[in-house]
Amino acid sequence: MSYRTTRSFPPVTLDDVRGAQKMLVGVSRVTAMEGSRHLSRLVGAPVHLKCENLQRTGSFKLRGAYVRIAGLLPEERAAGVVAASAGNHAQGVALASSLLGVRSTVFMPVGAPLPKVAATRDYGAEVRLRGQVVDETLAAAQDHARETGAVFIHPFDHPDVVAGQGTVGLEILEQCPELRTLVVGVGGGGLAAGIAVAVKTVRPDVRLVGVQAAGSAAYPPSLAAGRPVSVDNPVTMADGIKVGRPGDVPFRIVEELVDEIVTVSEDELSSALLLCLERAKLVVEPAGASPVAALLSNPGAFAGGPVVALLSGGNVDPLLMQRTLRHGMAAAGRYLSLRLRLTDRPGALATLLGVLSEVDANVLDVRHVRTDPRLGLTEAEVELQLETKGPEHCAEVGGALREAGYLVIG
Repeated sequence: MSYRTTRSFPPVTLDDVRGAQKMLVGVSRVTAMEGSRHLSRLVGAPVHLKCENLQRTGSFKLRGAYVRIAGLLPEERAAGVVAASAGNHAQGVALASSLLGVRSTVFMPVGAPLPKVAATRDYGAEVRLRGQVVDETLAAAQDHARETGAVFIHPFDHPDVVAGQGTVGLEILEQCPELRTLVVGVGGGGLAAGIAVAVKTVRPDVRLVGVQAAGSAAYPPSLAAGRPVSVDNPVTMADGIKVGRPGDVPFRIVEELVDEIVTVSEDELSSALLLCLERAKLVVEPAGASPVAALLSNPGAFAGGPVVALLSGGNVDPLLMQRTLRHGMAAAGRYLSLRLRLTDRPGALATLLGVLSEVDANVLDVRHVRTDPRLGLTEAEVELQLETKGPEHCAEVGGALREAGYLVIG
């Protein structure tokens, strides 16, 4: 499928998505859908997780990239393709191109995580590291396209890409025919738009909720303005949905068919990632966990289930995973930082640690200060980083310390 003429709305139809589904047989996986007892109890309705984090290349991006490249004319294929991405789109284009026998060049930022760079090369692309931010990388890729005639493969702003991503929606309808609410992360909008076409055409009664990170939410102001508008300096750990401006093609579809766009905080994203890992045993990147973050932030809004939360990807850099998990544990009340004073005498620190041991608080770090001019002659100050079991346990720890006579000052 390739669109070379101006089309009236909708720019993508259900027939396009069904055509993409046939094209992807033997290419993309029909990913699993797993029930979540924890989220179901929280929401008060059945909640299912659609696991696109288990897709080939680790995200849904292979679907749209393959459909787009497969639709190129022979002379376009001969010129090769080029893309710009920090991760998921890069890997999708690289594998799709290899499967179709098309030469691919992928531009990635200089600071792109090494595992993503290595994976993109392993899938067969020539990787060029250019620019410190994605905008600079994108400019380099577009320059390459102009200079060489290679076809630029946009990550979300093309009807073929939207149709490919929409195949996720067809799978969801088959796997959960009683579906009432579908929650999906939104960056440029290609995934949400494709799913909206597939789901709303077949089941207009299904409620479709898009989720954006609060620090890079371009859709709310764009929908208010009636056209795509840019958000300056988008900031979020969820790089998969960190897009400063909606795509023209997906925007029209999202505006027409998506029922609601909600935003989630960084704390909610990290808590959702932690929940997916601990409760569902699934490695999910922050963008992929955004639908779960929406459920956690306002569970009552989804009570009319069944609900499907789409986990769109699992390509997370190990270092980011480590930081995000720590952030998620802190947001969930699993870390406790304390500063307190005690009498400076032999054994005083050991006694304090004994109190913490009795309430089963795990000491991660301790700093014992005895020479600060703010302290009295017989005083010492201790800063503690503790691992706890949650907010109730934090309160229990504080109560035990106060009962033992310690002055907690921060």
